[in-house]
Amino acid sequence: MCQNNSGRLVFATDGSHKNLCNKCNLNPCQCCLDQEIIPAELVLKIRIEKKGRGGKSVSVLFELPQNEKYWIGLTKKLKAHCGSGGAYKKGMIEIQGDHRDKLTSYLEKMGFLIKLGGG
Repeated sequence: MCQNNSGRLVFATDGSHKNLCNKCNLNPCQCCLDQEIIPAELVLKIRIEKKGRGGKSVSVLFELPQNEKYWIGLTKKLKAHCGSGGAYKKGMIEIQGDHRDKLTSYLEKMGFLIKLGGG
């Protein structure tokens, strides 16, 4: 095994490199640990995006902590509540349409603090 000055693995013949995370270069991975979600301690940020979407509005919850399973489940609940489509992508929840009011009231009932951003 050979490493360069930054500690990044350059060459290995023992197969140990196959278990390293591509982001943090550690085993076990330290960057992808799921955080426990406690609604009362978390501020969710909501904004509207139109750019690159053919002029259609999308409500976006962004800067979410790492816990993919939790956010995928919440996305399903939000889509049902708003009666709209959407998805969880790259650490953000996207709900089709301008549903800031519905999302804010629903998430506040769940115990989250809400901060509106953008236009």
